[in-house]
Amino acid sequence: MSENSNAYSVQLYSVRHALEADLPGTIAKLAAIGFTRVEPYNFVATASALRVALDANGLTAPTGHAPLMKDDQREIFEAARGLGITTVIDPFLAAENWTTEADIRATAGKLNAAAALGEEYGIRVGYHNHAWEIENQIDGRTGLEVLAEHLDPRVLLEVDTYWAAVGGADPVELLARLGDRVRFIHIKDGPISTDVNAQQPAGQGSMNVPAVIAAAASLEVGVVEFDSYAGDIFDGLAQSLAFLTGAEAAVSHAAVAE
Repeated sequence: MSENSNAYSVQLYSVRHALEADLPGTIAKLAAIGFTRVEPYNFVATASALRVALDANGLTAPTGHAPLMKDDQREIFEAARGLGITTVIDPFLAAENWTTEADIRATAGKLNAAAALGEEYGIRVGYHNHAWEIENQIDGRTGLEVLAEHLDPRVLLEVDTYWAAVGGADPVELLARLGDRVRFIHIKDGPISTDVNAQQPAGQGSMNVPAVIAAAASLEVGVVEFDSYAGDIFDGLAQSLAFLTGAEAAVSHAAVAE
């Protein structure tokens, strides 16, 4: 992601309470902060209103979260296509599904089938992790890596780098091992704990955010997210975006100086 490209997105789950109260106003606030992309979640129900709000503010939604392994996939892909979403990412599969390789292989099969259907709509499919896909290991490999081994090449990964760290992995090393399967990452910061209310703007916690981003060699979009935030969420998002764009510019300028 080059300087001034502002390729960062924001997961709308971060502002879920504001969205429920005022969807158009919330999208306008995100645009005013400087975001040009968003990542909707459970977007089927709000697709029409969201489309209007995105268009009104010049925003795009390259990725979106939806429960592909639970809900009607054709309905999801239709809504995604209407929103301009080109990759639909399944955001959650509970911890009990990650304890055996057989269970993980079955999950891979479901995602592979979803990817085949998604192709009919011109839409890619991905999966997003929490901590348990990292905590649960099979023969020394994280559950997420075992999943990747059984996935069709069409299925991509969105690594939540913070939850990967909470799960016990070094996010930089994990991203290197997963390679170009990872096209998207969730960027968040904090004390690397399960206390979501302790999460902080990027650059203010224990994550080495610039190193994490650099480790995602095939990154298409970095998505800023808070699972929760003790302060004003819009201020937290603004601080994160300022840090990310500032860090990106500093890296680019250093490269030019060399």
